Amino acid sequence: MKRTVPALVALAALAVPSSALLTGRPAVAAPAPTSAPAPAEKPWESIVVSGEGEVSGTPDTVTATFGVETSAPTVGEALDRANTAATRMRDALVGAGLAKADLQTSNVDINATRDDDQKITGYTVNQGLTAKSRDLARVGAVISAAVAAGGDAARLNGVAFAIEDDTALLTEARKKAFAEARAKAELYAREAGRPLGRVVRVSEATDGDETPVYKQHYYSGMAAADSATVPIEPGRQSVSVTVTVEWTLG
Repeated sequence: MKRTVPALVALAALAVPSSALLTGRPAVAAPAPTSAPAPAEKPWESIVVSGEGEVSGTPDTVTATFGVETSAPTVGEALDRANTAATRMRDALVGAGLAKADLQTSNVDINATRDDDQKITGYTVNQGLTAKSRDLARVGAVISAAVAAGGDAARLNGVAFAIEDDTALLTEARKKAFAEARAKAELYAREAGRPLGRVVRVSEATDGDETPVYKQHYYSGMAAADSATVPIEPGRQSVSVTVTVEWTLG
């Protein structure tokens, strides 16, 4: 009698992989296909340009650098003379209205003086004092008073002007710098026939530094003799900022 295989069993047999039929091993379900790795993101094409912005304003502070220089046969005598002159200068500055917080000793040096045979013949003492003033109208008179108080030991090594609160100037300089950079980028992109994309990097640098550059004005040299007022002109203070900006190209 002919045996009939049920249809369900026949279908199951057909579903068994051929390798299992050939080897006699039990059938194992095939592993699920893994998803393909995401393609690596292509680096964007970009353009990098720099721009500079410069603005100027009127200085509102001045820092004067004073000095005292004395010489004597002994260290003690030279130091006493320097201390006396420096104290008189400091008192004159305070008496002229400067706050003690705006006065700072910058250096104290003691050096031996020698003859041609390298024999010590005496000692020289140098002391430095910086003073900041916000009253530019009176700064000439203040400097003269301090030098007069120090006598022949007094020195004036220079003055530097600055703008104490430069926030508004820096903001304007940065805007100008970025606008110049954008104008360059738009020009180059247009000449290349490419649309200018988004900004991906902005850095600010000036002469290798991360801070804006101040073009300070200095007055150097010895003060006028006696009580003559030293002429001081603050002029204008310039602040410049350079930015480097990278845009993508469409």
